[in-house]
Amino acid sequence: MTAQRQERYGLRPRIAAIALLAGLSLALDAAREAAVPGWAAHAATTERIVTSRFSGLAIDGFDPVAYFVDGAPVAGLRQFEAWKDGVVWRFHNEGNRASFLAHPEVYGPQFGGYDPVDVARGVTVAGNPLFWVVAGERLYLFGFEANRDAFAADPQGFLAKARTRWPALEQGLAQ
Repeated sequence: MTAQRQERYGLRPRIAAIALLAGLSLALDAAREAAVPGWAAHAATTERIVTSRFSGLAIDGFDPVAYFVDGAPVAGLRQFEAWKDGVVWRFHNEGNRASFLAHPEVYGPQFGGYDPVDVARGVTVAGNPLFWVVAGERLYLFGFEANRDAFAADPQGFLAKARTRWPALEQGLAQ
């Protein structure tokens, strides 16, 4: 190829290949997001407390106290926010906010909101606030429904392993 033709056509195939790869990557992320809501936000989480990379909220803005009081995930409200442990938490009402601030170790999700079944396996996978269990007066979030069901069948077995592995895993997470 002459120098003139290289200048004219040399970058086009490379640009087309890069655009194709970027498009495939976006399509894969969209497919994963459709299969597991919140996957993109949770897949990249490396914080000590699971935080949405889109909103900056802990546990996707759900009220952690509501799991105990209402027995269900309840979306927190902007007017009842609190800053604790470097993240913003939302609550459904002022009473839930006050309870959390008085006892965050009780109401906050254990293992920073990471799935305890995966922590027991030695990996950190962010929990989904819609897959949850309150066991032993503590809140646990799970990345997948199957993990929640396995944990519910043997919470003590998973917790023993998770508590052993959590300190090392926590050291690898960002401050």
